[in-house]
Amino acid sequence: MSVPSRRRSSHRTTFAVLAAGSGVFSLLQSLIAPALPTVQHAMHTSQTTVTWVMTAYLLSASVFTPILGRVGDLLGKKRTLVAALLTVLAGCLLAALAPNIGVLIVARVVQGMGGALFPLSFGIIRDEFDASRVGSAISNLSAVIAAGSGLGMVLAGPTVAALDYHWLFWLPVIVVAVTVVLAVRHIPESPRRAEGSVHWLGAGLLSAWLVALLLPLSQAGSWGWGSARVLGLLAAAVVLFALWLLAEARAAHPLIDLRIMRLPAVWTTNTVALLFGAGMFALWSFLPAFTQTPAVAGYGFGAGVTGAGLLMLPMLVAMFFSGVLSGRLAPVFSAKAQLVTGSALAAAAGGLLTVLHAQAWQVALAAGIFGLGIGLAFASMATLIVHSVPATQTGAATGVNANIRTIGGSLGAAVTGLLVTARLQPTGLPQESGYTHGFALLTVLCLAAALMALLIPSARTVLRRRDTGSTDGSSTPRETAGAVAG
Repeated sequence: MSVPSRRRSSHRTTFAVLAAGSGVFSLLQSLIAPALPTVQHAMHTSQTTVTWVMTAYLLSASVFTPILGRVGDLLGKKRTLVAALLTVLAGCLLAALAPNIGVLIVARVVQGMGGALFPLSFGIIRDEFDASRVGSAISNLSAVIAAGSGLGMVLAGPTVAALDYHWLFWLPVIVVAVTVVLAVRHIPESPRRAEGSVHWLGAGLLSAWLVALLLPLSQAGSWGWGSARVLGLLAAAVVLFALWLLAEARAAHPLIDLRIMRLPAVWTTNTVALLFGAGMFALWSFLPAFTQTPAVAGYGFGAGVTGAGLLMLPMLVAMFFSGVLSGRLAPVFSAKAQLVTGSALAAAAGGLLTVLHAQAWQVALAAGIFGLGIGLAFASMATLIVHSVPATQTGAATGVNANIRTIGGSLGAAVTGLLVTARLQPTGLPQESGYTHGFALLTVLCLAAALMALLIPSARTVLRRRDTGSTDGSSTPRETAGAVAG
């Protein structure tokens, strides 16, 4: 066997392991959401309490994704990846055996620590794959991540109906256990390491302001937007964010290099992630609820959890295939062009839903178009970030991008929730106009993302800045910008 053949085989195995780990984690993001009413009934708890199953996961993933991404850059991506997989395994096992809601919430916190799988996987691909294959591998992995998030909504209903909600965690236990063994055996240790150590003050302040921001956004529906808790935490988030910026700017080895975050290709892509994430999570949060609304409300289809998941199936299929196609189109259709197109497709889907949602086929069509947009946007954002930062910053930078998308998602879901529940029918169900306004907001957010994506520097501009040493925030011209912006 020739050396190139062995390398191709090794790359295929490495990618398969990374895809399995990242895919399961993305699946866990959405798999439990449709089953929350079942969990609430089985554990004899309140609706307010059961929402912490999602909130705990969100907060944990937001805190640990950039921190462990940076740890991987410093200490080695393979060992950090294996540690993240083990935490996901422990969290799933604890959740499957949880005797009460408190233990289940703790289990979700442990699972959320695996959010670092995304940036670590992107970093390993950049370290190990030939430069000509990095783009397509990142696109394929992004497609798996996006499809995993959608697949959770499709699989939850049949899994609970055929077995019970515990199997929403037992099945990932099996997959993650196998993935851990394969990762230890087949993932090579990263040859590149960043200098310095973990800036723990920065990590603590980052964790504090993320919790102070995301907690009130996720709980405002039950606490009240004007409550002292919500307003106080949002004010604290602003103060803590300012302190974090100050601490990172003064640190010799910051957790997140703010100079890298100021690179034009990075801050514009991160802004798109914020806007697109807001629109995407708004749709994921409320389109299933719309389809499950009884027809007596004057809209909706009265679908069950399984039926609602099937209506989302076109989105899942479309996002997977467009994500895979993204890497193959890269030579003629740049990452920047794909991000603009993906955001525009998502905006078109939102516009379609705003005016046409009376028939199931209309919702399925809009979901499919939105899926095409998600697949292109996910893959192109990851590609732009990976190729715009030094190799030693890949984990931290892609972790920040994922985090910003999550923050946008929390904002989008919170504001859409306000619109949907602003006016209720005597039955307690939302008025149809609430969903219409929510879909219109989704359209505006994705359109804004498309316009922002137009501001991402072209490859020619990025290369010119690198050659002249002008990196808009980076201290040297080093490896900061790849030629993928388009």
